[in-house]
Amino acid sequence: MVSEIHPFEPIFNESSRVLILGSFPSPASRANYYYGHPQNRFWKTLAELFNEPMPAPDRKSKRNFILSHKLALWDVLHSCEITGADDNTIRNPVPNKFQPMLAKSQICAIFTNGKKATELFQKLCAKEAGMDAVYLPSTSPANRAQQEAGIYGAVEKGSRLGMLAHLLPKPAEGNADP
Repeated sequence: MVSEIHPFEPIFNESSRVLILGSFPSPASRANYYYGHPQNRFWKTLAELFNEPMPAPDRKSKRNFILSHKLALWDVLHSCEITGADDNTIRNPVPNKFQPMLAKSQICAIFTNGKKATELFQKLCAKEAGMDAVYLPSTSPANRAQQEAGIYGAVEKGSRLGMLAHLLPKPAEGNADP
């Protein structure tokens, strides 16, 4: 088991309203960028949610995509011991601190991508952040059963992804600044 330190800064700005958290980056993500595994559905899911094309695979495009939708992106853990990409092997987790980000933004809701991210956030971070997180099914390639069952299909008004969409302001018609 190898001890790893999170390689990326959070993506957010003063206009961010919704924070999406994973547990800890996989080896493919650590080598690339957030949700960097080619079979991870994270970027495709967000593109479908906002009815837009997926961002280009480079860091700048992904960062701009997140910020243009008033989102923030990070992970629950600053460091941990982990084997490969298996969240079930996480040991000695050290959480990130969320208050500095929350104080510098308009974040009013936190969503977690997967059960482990939800569990870790609720146990290690909710008190410090001053709010609970809303669970979303994992977009990981290891979560194929739910993906194939249509969990990531159309966004329904009552779904958790729909809740995320309803928390975000809609751009005014003709306004290029979302």
